[in-house]
Amino acid sequence: MSCGDPHETDCSEVLDHLYEFLDREMPAGEADKFKEHFDECSPCLEKYGLEQAVKKLVKRCCGHDDVPTDLRSKVMGRIELIRSGEAVPEQTVMEQAVADQQARQAQDADASARATRTAESA
Repeated sequence: MSCGDPHETDCSEVLDHLYEFLDREMPAGEADKFKEHFDECSPCLEKYGLEQAVKKLVKRCCGHDDVPTDLRSKVMGRIELIRSGEAVPEQTVMEQAVADQQARQAQDADASARATRTAESA
């Protein structure tokens, strides 16, 4: 997407790194360039506003769910694979995270059952 006007920071770069900007995960100098771009480019500003609204909605509706601690690194790893053009595993990050969480829950249940049996036999 591009508004067709030349900018110091290209629209595609802004949109590629929009969530880093939204999450305040970019250096201040880069963030300043993005702010300047939004002042000049209404299509990107509109996209920013939409993504900001979606992020707030997700936070409000899903903010209480426990997220696996390694999910962020898995997501970032997947993004890097895609950007580098390498083959991406068939299982999605979310599918892998759910499988990992289910495995942890099963291990916790097994440990709890063993503890209960030990306590009952004592």
